[in-house]
Amino acid sequence: MSLVNVRKIKLDIEEVWHEGGARLQEPLKVAVATAIVANPYAGRYESDLLPFMAELRALGATLSAQLVDQLGGAAQVQAYGKGAIVGEDGELEHGAVWHEAGGWAMREALGNPKAMVPSAKTIGGAGTRLMIPLGHIQASYVRSHYGTCETTVWDGPRRNEIAFALAMATGGRVHARLGGLAACEIKGLDGLR
Repeated sequence: MSLVNVRKIKLDIEEVWHEGGARLQEPLKVAVATAIVANPYAGRYESDLLPFMAELRALGATLSAQLVDQLGGAAQVQAYGKGAIVGEDGELEHGAVWHEAGGWAMREALGNPKAMVPSAKTIGGAGTRLMIPLGHIQASYVRSHYGTCETTVWDGPRRNEIAFALAMATGGRVHARLGGLAACEIKGLDGLR
């Protein structure tokens, strides 16, 4: 029997046309896919979380494919992030399984970019809002692509569930103008610059 039991998946897409400056020719698109999954370890301590993490890779691949499709293909994606909200009968470590499972899946769907996948996790109940950090997929020091997006599901996670979320965006902040390493200057050797 599988350790991964999905109750529902929610897909959110934002189009940002401006932040007070000139209207863009094409909007920045930010998409978040969130799955509400039963927590197989709710209410008890489990020393070996690796089987759950391994099985979550398939869910990560599904969510990644949905995001890539909604944003017009992998070539359109410039930023990514991930997050988890663990219901109250779980522990933060149950959300940490998403670091590898979700991050691995996004990297594979995007052609194995170099930069780390920014992450956030928390413990919370139904309707908890989590701000997911975003960063450039090839270089962590691209300041224009530091951003956030939100995940929330009105009826989840319940006490014995976990909300696992992946996020992708077609660019950085609209009207970014604070200097630093520009996306066009990325060397892409180590995930930093």
